Amino acid sequence: MKIALQFKANLENLTNLKPEGEDFRWYIKLKCLNCGEETTKFEYLTLTENAPLKGGRGHASMVVKCKLCARENSIDILRDTIAAYNADNSNQFKTMVVFDCRGVEPTDFSPRVGFTAEGEETRTPFPEVSLTEGDWNEYDEKKGEPVSITEIEHKFVKVK
Repeated sequence: MKIALQFKANLENLTNLKPEGEDFRWYIKLKCLNCGEETTKFEYLTLTENAPLKGGRGHASMVVKCKLCARENSIDILRDTIAAYNADNSNQFKTMVVFDCRGVEPTDFSPRVGFTAEGEETRTPFPEVSLTEGDWNEYDEKKGEPVSITEIEHKFVKVK
């Protein structure tokens, strides 16, 4: 089952907000589709780390064994689906990444560190955007105006 993480935020004088690098950590909580058990802590997956699937069926970004029913489940980041959130998307939901889920589904997402963005008109780079606090504020020296990311929301949507 493929599940898209859709992101929504209010971007002020910013564009091209995106996860930076293959080691970007997607922090999520998961639910076992077999027994309904949900993880209590956020776990992360990256493009650089993967684990072998049981029976030599390849690899996934994360392989987890359910604590309740002991079923082995996996979730994989679909590399080609990672997309930037732009000024045109401001205050609208947009798919930022799609996960290929086997036996689990994500229930929550925690945007943290590792994002980059740029000034909407100036293209001023902002290389270390942290969304850990729920919003982010900075100043674009070239334009002489504040830049910000506020009102962050997310949802998961099943895709075909």
